Amino acid sequence: MFTVILLLLGAQAAAQQYDILLKGGRVLDPANNINTIRDVAIQGNHIARVAAAIPASEARKVLDASGYLVTPGLIDLHFHSYGYSGAIFPDDTALLAGTTTVVDAGGPGYRTFADFKKKIVARCQTRVLALLNIAGGGMVGPSSEDNVADMLPDKTAEVIRNNRDVIVGIKLAHFGKPGWDAIKRAIEAGRLAGVPVMVDQSILTNSGRTSRETLLDIMRPGDMKTHMYNDRQIEIISRFNGKVQDYALEARKRGVLFDMGHGAGSFLWPVATAAARQGFYPDTISTDLHAQSIMIQQSDMPNCISKLMLLGMTLEDAILRSTVNPAKAIHRFPELGTLGEGRSADIAVLALRDGTFAFKDSWGKKKLGTKKLENVLTIRNGRIVYDAEGLAFPEWTKAGNYEVIP
Repeated sequence: MFTVILLLLGAQAAAQQYDILLKGGRVLDPANNINTIRDVAIQGNHIARVAAAIPASEARKVLDASGYLVTPGLIDLHFHSYGYSGAIFPDDTALLAGTTTVVDAGGPGYRTFADFKKKIVARCQTRVLALLNIAGGGMVGPSSEDNVADMLPDKTAEVIRNNRDVIVGIKLAHFGKPGWDAIKRAIEAGRLAGVPVMVDQSILTNSGRTSRETLLDIMRPGDMKTHMYNDRQIEIISRFNGKVQDYALEARKRGVLFDMGHGAGSFLWPVATAAARQGFYPDTISTDLHAQSIMIQQSDMPNCISKLMLLGMTLEDAILRSTVNPAKAIHRFPELGTLGEGRSADIAVLALRDGTFAFKDSWGKKKLGTKKLENVLTIRNGRIVYDAEGLAFPEWTKAGNYEVIP
């Protein structure tokens, strides 16, 4: 009898070939043109299968995802986890929002990258990548970010070549002096290392720089202009006629990418609304999340997606710009940004809520919307790391001698 029981248990274990099975969710995976009800099976740290009806008996843990959206883990191209005074720890914020990959946008420079890798990358469950600051000391204020003498393309490129597992590009940020020295050095480092550059610098009158020259004369196809809905870092909308600037349209045609980069100062309803009415949406959705923007603006990835939906973007396009597009922008597709079989098991389970919701811009002005996207469960590298609604837990009806009273 004992032998029979062991054989039965062995047969049952053999039948359970998947570790986790998400059943009945609306799978939205733009990389594979899937937008329908599907089951998603995980084995180890990879997507094992996406199909219409995978038997529950084949999985050790089954989660009912009916009524929810199941997407690839969200990718945030503009996040602050190091160096910057408002830096936040990714696991405390990103994973709660369904964001499984963040790109630190310029926190470390070539002189501080090793420290960043030790203190942030090595300690996080979140996948942390980096845009290396062209300033050798990183994003620690004007003493570093205005120091052109420490913006060394050869040194920057060398660190990138030796750390391609983590570094995916270069960041120019907060350069406060006039002229083009900083951006030109960033672009040269990008050329030497073969990586894109994310540009964030002012175009104020005393800077001696213009949006037209930045986008058309200096930035290359594949480079990213962040903070696109501000009007200090770039002038997307003409102040004279309210139209999207011709040079912005031309830059997009030649392959320059426009990144949302919300933050606490770079998403303004007047700019975003005018651009959206003319169909000028971000190529990539990102948060510029830090200690300030996470509070009043609450600009995590679901919040940014919700705002763009309020402005007229479809849910499908928003997920594309939060998964596939950012993965391609940093040359990590199809490793990231897809639920394709054999790919990393990074998954966001999202709820699309109906109601009345207030969405704030960086000036503290609000718009009311009727749809809000919220993350309810995050799977990172095949492990459930966040579960807001207990999808992975069986319902409790009796425990020990204590009975539940209806």
